[in-house]
Amino acid sequence: MKARFAPSPTGYLHVGGARTALFNWLIVQKAKRSGEEASFLLRIEDTDTERNKPEWTQGIIDSLLALGLNWDEGPIFQSSRVTTHKQTALDLFDANLAYWCRCTKEDIENRNSGKNTVGYDRHCRSLNLKYETGYALRFKVPLESATKFHDSVRGDVQIENTTLEDFVLLKGNLSPLFVLANTVDDMDLGVTHVVRGEEHLYNTFKIILLWEAISKLNDSNATEERPLPTFAHLPLLVNEKRQKLSKRRDKVSVEEFFDMGFLPEAMLNYLALLGWGPKNNQEILSVDELIDQFDLNDVNLAPAFFDIQKLNHFNNIYIRDMDVDLFRHRALDYLKIHSGLILNKLSDTDINEILELVQPRINTLSEIEKMIGFFIEDEVAIPQDLYDKTYLDPANKQILLNFKDALKDCEFSKDELHKVLESIGLSFGKKLGKSQAPIRLALTGSNVGPPLFESLMILGKDKTLARLDIVAKTFLG
Repeated sequence: MKARFAPSPTGYLHVGGARTALFNWLIVQKAKRSGEEASFLLRIEDTDTERNKPEWTQGIIDSLLALGLNWDEGPIFQSSRVTTHKQTALDLFDANLAYWCRCTKEDIENRNSGKNTVGYDRHCRSLNLKYETGYALRFKVPLESATKFHDSVRGDVQIENTTLEDFVLLKGNLSPLFVLANTVDDMDLGVTHVVRGEEHLYNTFKIILLWEAISKLNDSNATEERPLPTFAHLPLLVNEKRQKLSKRRDKVSVEEFFDMGFLPEAMLNYLALLGWGPKNNQEILSVDELIDQFDLNDVNLAPAFFDIQKLNHFNNIYIRDMDVDLFRHRALDYLKIHSGLILNKLSDTDINEILELVQPRINTLSEIEKMIGFFIEDEVAIPQDLYDKTYLDPANKQILLNFKDALKDCEFSKDELHKVLESIGLSFGKKLGKSQAPIRLALTGSNVGPPLFESLMILGKDKTLARLDIVAKTFLG
């Protein structure tokens, strides 16, 4: 068997495309495990020269590799096969299975004006035109009967052929259209499984008719040798408003999510559950478990909600469960690229301790910079709203002042500082969690962060006292 992922490099890799690539990859890996000869093909459909960009092609390739979706064949660039596409179309014309059409878009719209019809009306079908510059080549759709196939997700689907227009194979400049190039390449490259988004469902009827016509061009037995692929059309991905994900409105680029600090392995796991789920309802699955349990026949028909909050939850689990050394490596790599922190102000020991503190407390790698910046900065800025919320409480002011005074003489250790602050807080009727707030804000500039007393040990006594003193002086006016 052979499955393929065939993106168009007209933008970065969409999360919907990544899910399609993953589902194709999974069925190939599962077939390999069962002893079947199987291959995953990457084909770049780059024939839209006006919209394609090399950086988008590279972005797609890099994103697939980051997700671990390695291919067995390719990448094959569709633009290298244009001559084959054109020749196949001309062969269809020679076999009276296609015809030249001189109608412009305006011609078609004028003829349809005032009628309850849209699309091409087969005006040139019986004119037996010869090619002239600007003429398009249209496929002669068989008007009898219906076209039907079994979809692994949707079951049996069909359409009356009379509802299909005679679709274009070659444009007026003789460049091939998607349906032609897609069909020819799948046939020539031996694709047996076509798994893609539901937006291609209507095109599949055209592809089936075209596949059957091409198969019969030179060999009456070719249909048996190159049977139609197994088709599966995946449900749409929608946002929280149940609208189709749109790059104009939603975050949809896989690279963008990586830049936001999401882990490829968390993204892969989450994508697998968009429209599919294992029978035991398990959510966190290893790649091996995904391969073992995935089945196209279990994919749902309903649109799948791309829930960024749930993706955050998945990412938190993967970060929390990650090996400490691996997390350190990932975190430092991310910070080098995406942050302005000067990490060499800290010792390797401090960095290791700091990252160990934040690892279970973040959802994404992008949160690290905000959470650890106070360790590196000489001074911290306190947002006015947090300042007012915290220090307008007279008790919080006094807790900070008392803790600062006690800190000068007490043993600077985690356990001792814990006891001191707890005692001071209780004298004002506050438990430790509440009495930490004015201290944390003065030291970090935030109301959230790593554990307070461990952070004090890394900051050191002098820096801790200096920051408490800055805030204390504002109280004294």
